[in-house]
Amino acid sequence: MKYAVIGAGAMGYRYGVLLQENAGVDVDFVDTWEPNLAKVAEQGGVYVSRDHEGRHLVPINLYSPEDYKGNPDVWIIFVKQMQLEGVLERCAHLFNDKQVVFSAMNGYGHFEKIQKYFSDDRIYGGTAMIATVLNGPGDVDFIGKSGAGEMHMCAYTEKVTDIEKKIAEDFKAANLNPIITENFMGTCMAKVIFNSVVNTLCTMYEITMGQFIEFDGAMAMAKQLIDEAYDVCDRAGIRLIESRQDELKSIDYVCRVGNPLHYPSMYQDMSKGRPTEVDYINGYIAKLGRENDYPARTHEFLTRGVHLAELAWHIHKEEAEKAEAEQAA
Repeated sequence: MKYAVIGAGAMGYRYGVLLQENAGVDVDFVDTWEPNLAKVAEQGGVYVSRDHEGRHLVPINLYSPEDYKGNPDVWIIFVKQMQLEGVLERCAHLFNDKQVVFSAMNGYGHFEKIQKYFSDDRIYGGTAMIATVLNGPGDVDFIGKSGAGEMHMCAYTEKVTDIEKKIAEDFKAANLNPIITENFMGTCMAKVIFNSVVNTLCTMYEITMGQFIEFDGAMAMAKQLIDEAYDVCDRAGIRLIESRQDELKSIDYVCRVGNPLHYPSMYQDMSKGRPTEVDYINGYIAKLGRENDYPARTHEFLTRGVHLAELAWHIHKEEAEKAEAEQAA
């Protein structure tokens, strides 16, 4: 099958490059970030490292939505939640009813946007416990050893299809370790809850996942957030694919063993002055709670806390720039 990745960022590059290099399938990339388009054209591809080592150029085909003429069998979407609607509008002319779409974006809120262009029986969602860092335009760093991490995938209709099995075969060949489930919301929310702990707290306090888990109160904080999120899901009728205890163990393992040196994606956004996706993570859990008469107060608080951290980052940056200018003068 032919694939096209919408969003040539950290995860888009990870999936696309691994499919191209390991599975040997035909992959195109579509992006709207002009510096990325220009740098890849200049370089003739994307520079790929693994754990900051072995940086090498991988030739890829990268296009703007307006320049792309391909007709893939499968679209893979990795776009920031707040940018997705505009990107899909620019790509709308490329979609047809013979194609299917897969997305494992962080947070929740993307599928109602994707549903405007794809029928439910052609939508596949999932989660990716795979850490990746975009160093800059045309430069990506895969975190963890080859084959590290895993992903889940599920049909929106919760019916396993032949094309889903074929996609999973290609993901397996790409070394992405796919697991097919038949519980769409339970699959997606498991990663939202994971991120609501690790992404959010590491971002607020500007620490790595390993530094977070070494704090003697880390597991108590994680348990409070997990319990509140699971209570919300119970009220909403969502059956999670993991127990509360398994979610807690996953956080401990990924932070302590899997990616202890990793700054989560939310921190990467904040540290570059970009808006974070907290409204689609803790904010989504809080919204789901309100819709089901269950106030998720800790998640509400942390949503505001991250927005305050974003503001503080800009304040400190302006102060540092002002001090530097005064010193130079």
